[in-house]
Amino acid sequence: MQRKLINWLGLTGIISLISYVAAMVFAPSAFPGYDWMSQAVSDLSAETAPSKLLWNQLSAAYSVCNPVCVTCASIFVSDKKIGTKLFRTGVYLFAIMNWISAIGYKMFPLEDSGKEISTFQEKMHIVVTIAVVLLSIVSLIILIVAAFKKSGMKGIGIWAAIALGMMFVGAIGQKAVPPEYFGIVERFSVIAAVGFNAVLGIYLVNGFRSRN
Repeated sequence: MQRKLINWLGLTGIISLISYVAAMVFAPSAFPGYDWMSQAVSDLSAETAPSKLLWNQLSAAYSVCNPVCVTCASIFVSDKKIGTKLFRTGVYLFAIMNWISAIGYKMFPLEDSGKEISTFQEKMHIVVTIAVVLLSIVSLIILIVAAFKKSGMKGIGIWAAIALGMMFVGAIGQKAVPPEYFGIVERFSVIAAVGFNAVLGIYLVNGFRSRN
């Protein structure tokens, strides 16, 4: 196929994933006492976190590339009428989720890492998180159903199922495991969305060509 600019912009999904993982791995080095096994990823970017500057530097590409990738994917599937209407709806909802995440967490970052949620800003952070989680689950379920109904789209359906499974591991695990392991299972959820966005980016580069 002859790739156009919108196809090449799918590479921003991969850049986004690399940037986010780099921030998640290296930002704790600027946060004395941070325990990745028990603390949430969002603690690293809290307003008072000593790792906030390093987090922002390492995740800069993620902040821009993540919404760019999913937006381009949405435009492409809409313009080319990729898959069924249900499939395209799943992509659109996943894009909306990413935009809510990109804007919401910038507007309402955690004020302090590792402390009890009490202020309006922190409560809004939780509201944004709930919206992001619900839209992620709904969009992925729609994509799974639509992909397995449409011949040649099963590949992306499998990836969506893997991402959804990781989210459930994170959501259930946070309640099931001891507090000292909270950070481990929480990372399943956060990586799932960023990872699936990278998958959409790869499919966009390839023009969403049908493949099982």
